[in-house]
Amino acid sequence: MNFVQPIRDPEVIREIKRFLKEKSHRNYILFLVGINSGLRISDILPLRVQDAKKPYFNLRETKTNKQKRIDMTAALRKELNEYIQEKEDHEYLFASRKGINKPIGRSMAYKILREAAAHVNLDDIGTHTLRKTFGYHFYQQTKDVALLQEIFNHSDPKVTLRYIGINQDSMDKAMKKFKI
Repeated sequence: MNFVQPIRDPEVIREIKRFLKEKSHRNYILFLVGINSGLRISDILPLRVQDAKKPYFNLRETKTNKQKRIDMTAALRKELNEYIQEKEDHEYLFASRKGINKPIGRSMAYKILREAAAHVNLDDIGTHTLRKTFGYHFYQQTKDVALLQEIFNHSDPKVTLRYIGINQDSMDKAMKKFKI
């Protein structure tokens, strides 16, 4: 498995949003949910319209089997309300075109993200990039590694910082300043 990175540059995020919204509203919303919730792709894909009608996501994590509640940002809430307007409660948020009321799979989510990444010339991108992007920007805005560690259910703050690429940023910055 390749090691993926968060999307650090807000301009790149804006361009990906624009690109995805132009191509597919579903794909745009998938990206928004991922970068605004910190949820794993395995917890995003099974979401249904009824799950998006509350001001939070309430779910049992697939990986940990732990109950989790994540409040939605106001911007995400607004976008989701618009997206689900004509949809039925039982429908999947990210419905596949294959079969009747089935969600897209992990491989389709990966293809969507890879296409957007190619558009902005990014490498090291995968479905986990969404979660890492959330974490990176959450940390940059709050500097609260303990809270982020709790959100991600990590055992140690060092794990969280390495996970979101902060350690890599620090090393890169130090190497740029290094002189002999």
